[in-house]
Amino acid sequence: MDFYSAYAHGFARVAACTLPVAIADPATNAERVLEQVRLCHDDGVALALFPELGLSGYSIEDLLLQDTLLEAVEAAIATITAASSDLLPVIVVGAPLVHGTRVTNCAVVIHAGEVLGVSPKSYLPTYREFYERRHFAPGDDRRASTITINGDTVPFGPDLIFSATDVRGLDVHVEICEDMWVPVPPSAEAALAGATVLANLSGSPITVARAEDRRLLVRSASARCNAAYFYAAAGQGESTTDLSWDGQTMVYECGDLLAETERFPEGPRRSVADIDLDRLRQERIRQGTHDDNRRTHEARAGGFRTVPFTLGPPAGDIGLRRKVDRFPFVPDDPARLALDCYEAYNIQVSGLEQRLQAIGDTRPVIGVSGGLDSTHALIVAARAMDRLGRPRSDIQAITMPGFATGDTTKDYATRLSKSLGVTFEELDIRPAATQMLHDIDHPFSDGQPVYDVTFENVQAGLRYDYLFRIANHRKGIVVGTGDLSELALGWCTYGVGDQMSHYNVNAGVPKTLIQHLIRWVAESDQFDAETNELLERIVEQEITPELIPTTDGAKPQATEDTVGPYALQDFTLFHVIRRGHRPSKIAFLAWHAWRDAGAGDWPPHFPDERRQAYDLPTIRHWLEVFVRRFFMSQFKRSALPNGPKVSAGGTMSPRGDWRMPSDAKATAWLAEIEAHVPS
Repeated sequence: MDFYSAYAHGFARVAACTLPVAIADPATNAERVLEQVRLCHDDGVALALFPELGLSGYSIEDLLLQDTLLEAVEAAIATITAASSDLLPVIVVGAPLVHGTRVTNCAVVIHAGEVLGVSPKSYLPTYREFYERRHFAPGDDRRASTITINGDTVPFGPDLIFSATDVRGLDVHVEICEDMWVPVPPSAEAALAGATVLANLSGSPITVARAEDRRLLVRSASARCNAAYFYAAAGQGESTTDLSWDGQTMVYECGDLLAETERFPEGPRRSVADIDLDRLRQERIRQGTHDDNRRTHEARAGGFRTVPFTLGPPAGDIGLRRKVDRFPFVPDDPARLALDCYEAYNIQVSGLEQRLQAIGDTRPVIGVSGGLDSTHALIVAARAMDRLGRPRSDIQAITMPGFATGDTTKDYATRLSKSLGVTFEELDIRPAATQMLHDIDHPFSDGQPVYDVTFENVQAGLRYDYLFRIANHRKGIVVGTGDLSELALGWCTYGVGDQMSHYNVNAGVPKTLIQHLIRWVAESDQFDAETNELLERIVEQEITPELIPTTDGAKPQATEDTVGPYALQDFTLFHVIRRGHRPSKIAFLAWHAWRDAGAGDWPPHFPDERRQAYDLPTIRHWLEVFVRRFFMSQFKRSALPNGPKVSAGGTMSPRGDWRMPSDAKATAWLAEIEAHVPS
């Protein structure tokens, strides 16, 4: 594998192009198209899309029926075809072509010196400002047809899928403008037939708010069809006798905007993006109803024809023309992040509220440490009690200092509990831990500074042993605090430990999101000023389990030194459970997202001093750690307590998103890293 090549990792570069049209001048338009195609070639573009009737102009009315114009269009197609022989992109241009006794509004697909096929417009608008049936015949009844252009007979019809033989998943269907606006578009049928990339050549004159309507349709089509959908509208140069044109272009993938250009441009513009063909395949694999829908419509979807071609994609590093979020669970946009936090927090609150109501008159019991996870669980419980009309004093918050508990976190746990008005107490686990270590003949009981995993788990286990017994004694339930990232990495003590609870409100929340949730709770004034100020301080702490005493001059225990930076591990987690990507692709994406701290967007309020970069060897190292820990820890996830799913990225619940055998091996995943990720 060429690790640095985007094409090797399942991406394909597309360009939605708009350019000034010379109305009724096909020769000039052909040269302008080729100028843009050559730029696309230099940019490594696989598929270049141009506006509807771009070789003639959309707005030329009855000139569309003139032999002189139609013959010039065929000559322009010949010019582009000849010039394409040494150019990379598949070229999709709009042209009026005679088929039978009528003129049809067509998309001509050209590559490597030949016309691959022609897709006619199926649905012709003849209402309001549109008058297309005056000039064109609809193409919806032209399935399984052919057309002769410049002496060559090629496939013709709305039933064509252009499929690359050397780029897995690059299967292209083309429709034209109004086709997108009907209840069952040709592209929807094509997606059921296997098309992954849907292209739309559009004339589409602009009126107020029409641009938003186009975005809505393109976005929804890409989401419903589990496809990439890109769109190019006519712009500068079209006749303004009665209309105006804005040259809108955009590329969407599964509902996500990848690229768009300014509207009403001066000169040509291109929306260029790398679409993730692997993502499209994976979405369809996971969403079985996509194929079920194909079965329902097999009579139509089964009739599509495949037109093969060989792209010859470029090798080497051509960059990656798409935004890769450093934090896929955390939006960069402040408004979107605020909405996500509102929804996530209320999902957790309503989940706990329902569980408390279902059980009856029971009390939440929470172990509070002053760290992020227990802090968030506590404020979720406090809001749940408010919604239930119960006093917060019904919450039993217990801090349990061990051998390495710091004064700062203990102070935060104490102050936060008191500011929230919950019932708070301190239970020192050190005497019980000392006794247990003595009983099992651990070296620490003889005064030796042995701080192994047993030493840590004795403390972690005792804390939850006490919590369960207290809950039993006081008619309560243990509210879990462990988060999604810890469950993925197995960073939790199995059984009577933080892996277990009666109900875990944090089970669906990744570590990288929790700090933003806490900050949102503070900034949205869910509680009083004192509580909000404490929450702001707590989110600034380094993540530590505080299980190993710190010796003089040594760095305090830090979770991320063992399991890896949560930023990288949550990145991997998302792409494993939500996208199904192979490790080498995850490494490639992480390298693009994290190699330069100064490039790209960061979530709101992310401290400058924490904005760091990771090189490829570091990414590979922690990816291997993730894979090993993820596989070896499935037995912990197979026995998870209940807890609400929060993120569309997925959960680790064996009853919901994630099912795998506890004895599965990571061999194939580690081998894939070894073979394809440079060290």
